[in-house]
Amino acid sequence: KVCFLTNAILRGILLLLSIFIMSSSASNAASAASTTTSSMSNTVSLGAGCYWGTEKFIKSDFQKRFPNSLKTARVGFMSPEKDHPKNPSYNAVCTGKTGHVEVLNVELNDPETHFRELIKFFFFFHDPTTKDKQGNDAGTQYASAIFVRDEEQKRIVNEVIDELQQSLKHAKKSPYSGSKMATAVHDATTFVSCVIIIHRSDC
Repeated sequence: KVCFLTNAILRGILLLLSIFIMSSSASNAASAASTTTSSMSNTVSLGAGCYWGTEKFIKSDFQKRFPNSLKTARVGFMSPEKDHPKNPSYNAVCTGKTGHVEVLNVELNDPETHFRELIKFFFFFHDPTTKDKQGNDAGTQYASAIFVRDEEQKRIVNEVIDELQQSLKHAKKSPYSGSKMATAVHDATTFVSCVIIIHRSDC
């Protein structure tokens, strides 16, 4: 499975996000005190379409920007529903009937320093304006979704989404397919590791 955005799309996203990051610097400073003293979880699960693509961007590119920021990063599945089927097969997930999303389950070494940066980076490499679809991959398993572990994570995620939505609102042309954010924010449920149920060659 090929997981990438074209260079033209990436250039557009980088241009928009450079504006977005600059505009969010003030809110970063304003929330720094509360963030650094919080007991925020170090774990978050990110759905951005194909999880091998998400793994590449986070484990390689994000790590280059922020060395030693990651403790672990594992691909797998998570559902927004607490009563989802337990340990679904990959084929079952692909039907879209289990409700599971392909995710990268990320543990950070220092969430107070890197959580907001990770969430901002999350929007660099996928289209957050398409519902249940990334490129040619369509279905609920390819949703743009963030599964949070606590209220502090949820607050930061919603702030970043709101800031990016404002940047899209004022942009002359969206670098994404649309101009309205479709990323869902859910409370985390059980993470099902890909290693447990499939071989990588099946993905």
